[in-house]
Amino acid sequence: MSIYTTIDSPLGEILLVGDPVLTRVAFGGAVRPEWRRDPGAFAEAERQLREYFAGERTAFDLDRVSGGTAFQERVWAAVDAVPYGTTTTYGELAASIGVARDRIRAVGAAIGANPLLVIRPCHRVVGANGSLTGYAAGVERKHALLTLEGALQPQLI
Repeated sequence: MSIYTTIDSPLGEILLVGDPVLTRVAFGGAVRPEWRRDPGAFAEAERQLREYFAGERTAFDLDRVSGGTAFQERVWAAVDAVPYGTTTTYGELAASIGVARDRIRAVGAAIGANPLLVIRPCHRVVGANGSLTGYAAGVERKHALLTLEGALQPQLI
């Protein structure tokens, strides 16, 4: 049975799910009826996320299971290797794992299936021209995360 908890963040509520190892991190998200709420289940993940949002943490050290296909796991390992405060493009990421350019859409689909938002930094992957294309939690949150990390300048209003 999966357990879950939610935490507040500067970008909205974050849902943490696992059994008991962390398997999903999402902004908002639906809670399934069969899941059991356990507010203390992911105390370490909560602590590390709070440190990240406070600008005190640049990497996560958490037990986690993502359960993807072999291809997704390859892509996700490459995403995990993108350093804090930097970005990479879909094409550069594909090349880094030896995927042909005609499979960049497959790389993008794998990134879009990332079940561990923020923890696995798929927000650091941008379009070839630097555009902030796609993010499961919304492009506004992607911009905010990259700004927090110093990879983008804050927007002036």
